Amino acid sequence: MTHIDRRHFIATLAGAAAGSHLTSCAALPGGGGAIDAHVHVWTPDTEKYPLASGNQKKNMAPPSFTPEELFAHCKPEAVNRIVLIQMSFYKYDNKYMLDCIASHPGVFSGVAIIDEHAPDVRGRMKALARQGVRGFRIYTASKDIDSWLGSPGMQEMWKVGADEGLNMCLLINPETLAAVDKMCVKYPQTPVVIDHFARLGMAGPVERAQLDRLLHLSKHPKVTVKTSAFYALGKKQPPYTDLGPMIKECRDHFGAERLMWASDCPFQVDPGHTYHDSIALIRDRLDFLSASDKAWMLGMTAEKVFFS
Repeated sequence: MTHIDRRHFIATLAGAAAGSHLTSCAALPGGGGAIDAHVHVWTPDTEKYPLASGNQKKNMAPPSFTPEELFAHCKPEAVNRIVLIQMSFYKYDNKYMLDCIASHPGVFSGVAIIDEHAPDVRGRMKALARQGVRGFRIYTASKDIDSWLGSPGMQEMWKVGADEGLNMCLLINPETLAAVDKMCVKYPQTPVVIDHFARLGMAGPVERAQLDRLLHLSKHPKVTVKTSAFYALGKKQPPYTDLGPMIKECRDHFGAERLMWASDCPFQVDPGHTYHDSIALIRDRLDFLSASDKAWMLGMTAEKVFFS
């Protein structure tokens, strides 16, 4: 996105946001609309897309969340592009996500899951990148966090991330932040995305010490943070404005250009929560966010990280 495109994007988003909400995806440059940086999709067709060992169809909740079901929630809010996150039901088999990307050109980017212990980590990452994957989901696999992040396969993933501009997308708890800091020091050119504020506030009120650990990562220029999963954090109730102080501190430390809004659907549309309430927190309800802040958080950061 050029400098002129960005200025136009900010001005157009600001004008649209002045109303109750963005009324048309076509209102933004290229009809691009906003970007949801974190959504899971899956299909009830488990014959074509088998579940990974240990997963059962009866435990899929909801039973289905296909792109078409997602669009019913996101398109009325002028969200026209989405970052798909590989669903744990499928584990290392990314086929359904890849097929969704291929079936909707220009709409989806992807975050895959791979087995870092299997051979040819580099080759597999590059092959997935050619199919629209721009990041790799990493989540704690061991109570020994340092050994987990220090495994040969994980080290190779971070090296490839630096070489190829592929994001390490971390689903972590606050106690992992110190280890992530060490990895960012070791691999300063590896782009890193922290999902859901590192789940601060999931177990109760946001703790000052934990927030400080997250904010400390702002010293690493390649780290971005998803302001997402509002349904699961803090009071866990719309309009989610209790999360405003944490979002403001993240904006003040990272800058809006390193924050990106995401819904974490389909979980954001569980009973008692709506897609509208998620995007409206950033778009409409936080007075400290400028028009430029909103433009970055609702699209430009995700554009830079996952679609460029």
